[in-house]
Amino acid sequence: MDLYEKIRTLPTRPGVYLYKNADGEVIYVGKAKNLRSRVRSYLLEASQANAKTGSLMREAVDVETILVDNEHEALALENNLIKQRKPRFNILLRDDKTYPYVKLTLADRYPKVFVTRRLRRDGSAYYGPYFPGNLAYRVVDLIHRAFLLPSCKVDLSRDHPRPCLQYYIGRCLGPCVKELTTPETYAEAVRDAQLFLEGRTAELNKSLHGRMAEAALAEQFELAAKYRDLLVTVSQLDEKQRIASAQDDDLDVFGYHFESGMIAVNLFHVRSGKIVDRREMFWEELPEFVAEIPENEGEAGATQSFEPGAFFSALLKQLYIEQQYVPANIYVPVDFADRALLADLLAEHTKHRVEISVPQRGDKRSLVDLAGQNAKQSYDQRFRVLQPNQKAIQAALQDALMLEEPPRRIECFDISHIQGAETVASMVVWEDGAMKKGAYRKFRIRTVEGVDDFASMREVVTRRYRRVVEEKQTMPSLILIDGGLGQLHAAAEALEALGLTTQPLASIAKREEIIYLYGQEDEPVVLDRRSPVLHLVQRIRDESHRFAIGYHRKRREMRDRDSELLAIPGVGARTRQRLLEHFGSLRSISQAGLEALTAVVPPKTAEEIHAHFHGGAAGDNSLPVLDQSR
Repeated sequence: MDLYEKIRTLPTRPGVYLYKNADGEVIYVGKAKNLRSRVRSYLLEASQANAKTGSLMREAVDVETILVDNEHEALALENNLIKQRKPRFNILLRDDKTYPYVKLTLADRYPKVFVTRRLRRDGSAYYGPYFPGNLAYRVVDLIHRAFLLPSCKVDLSRDHPRPCLQYYIGRCLGPCVKELTTPETYAEAVRDAQLFLEGRTAELNKSLHGRMAEAALAEQFELAAKYRDLLVTVSQLDEKQRIASAQDDDLDVFGYHFESGMIAVNLFHVRSGKIVDRREMFWEELPEFVAEIPENEGEAGATQSFEPGAFFSALLKQLYIEQQYVPANIYVPVDFADRALLADLLAEHTKHRVEISVPQRGDKRSLVDLAGQNAKQSYDQRFRVLQPNQKAIQAALQDALMLEEPPRRIECFDISHIQGAETVASMVVWEDGAMKKGAYRKFRIRTVEGVDDFASMREVVTRRYRRVVEEKQTMPSLILIDGGLGQLHAAAEALEALGLTTQPLASIAKREEIIYLYGQEDEPVVLDRRSPVLHLVQRIRDESHRFAIGYHRKRREMRDRDSELLAIPGVGARTRQRLLEHFGSLRSISQAGLEALTAVVPPKTAEEIHAHFHGGAAGDNSLPVLDQSR
């Protein structure tokens, strides 16, 4: 059955449809109240020379449908399939920014606290999202200092011989070592952290006051002083904490600017009546929402038609469906067909009223216009190739890689070898916006035999940071590894063996240009190819690779030079040294004439050398020319 016959036999029930190309790849996902009517409409639009639909239908050779009971289910299923299949005719949040949450791993024997950007059903408690993004790091830092819960990657399901640095500086209870703490003490700290993260500070203060009084009556004055200090800390930081909550004056405001087939969107997060953060999103290709129109139609000079309503319908679904927190009010610049349906679905999921509105006048419209003006500025900065300043790039890198502060120094490592020979490593340094060549380092691999990039990386990282620790130097803001997950984990093992369990560590995989953060490998960072952050990371990675290759070539030349000259009869170490000092390189020696060689070494040796490189006869001891490509 061909595509057209199949479409005519589709049911009239609600569902989701998936168009596929000749390779079986899903190229478009949509939802419909009436599947047959909606899918047949594509044939009509294509026959009427609708450029957008025509492009889709020229590639589509098959359609698959999934029936559901109602439009709500179709909406949710459509969103899930788009995120799973990533069809190229749908809008995709490729460079999407997600705000961080604080994760408390309640399912663990000894719960830890982390910053994460992805919610999972793993038994952990998630708090947030936090605006601005660095607030989550400040909250986790407070929990380290006040409640002494760790964020390290140490396996707490078993006992270890000694604690890490975090215990000695008073930021961890030390659950990794037997008898440093008790399960009861640790559980109490976890409960306090939960009360704090949930905003139940009154209950937390009451509990701390009671424990402080009990400790004082028992004459445990050090413990009482600890609770007193904790009370002061919680009181001081309570007002600074802005965990998003479902208040009536919490809202998200959208604005956009479209031009030349590209679009910039700005999203303002307003909490408690104040704009607390701004989010930028960009798309360079929008096949579903942009269509070419003939020059004799529409306004003079117009070449493209953009459908903002359909665009915002798709965007809001991907942004909000299945999110833990959705504000009560969402302002968009244009209306779209399933706005009320989406609002009902979000309200059903979040258990509170959600209103998606299109303001037409007054203060609400002014907010939408402000977001649109900022979107125009974002468009200019992104697509008109205005180079962002270094401070902005550092801030963006901090946000993308979830660093606690803007990075000042990045150290990047790369391993280089050819067929396992002369394995070497390089370390390059980026500091305050520029490559710091005076801080570059070269390493010869000493303990690894054969080809083992992981073991080589482990050795180099160990050597580098053992010296940093011994000499009490400052650790870099970020350690970057050129490679994939294997190299990343090898570097992490080396750092953990040195007790550096909180050092930010990442790797960038070749070809895919995906950045893996240690500890969040299942949430790789995929940056837009135009992103200045990606360009910076690539520049550092490429410099590390260049430096490693250069050192490897030098080592290989030294090896070839030594082996080849010493293989010639009559040439020993002193003669080889004399030849190199006179001619400067192995290539110059190989190109030298017999007279030039005789001026440096005895005639017999000169004849052997000349015959070796030029293939002439020089007795029975002459050797074939060595293949330098090996």
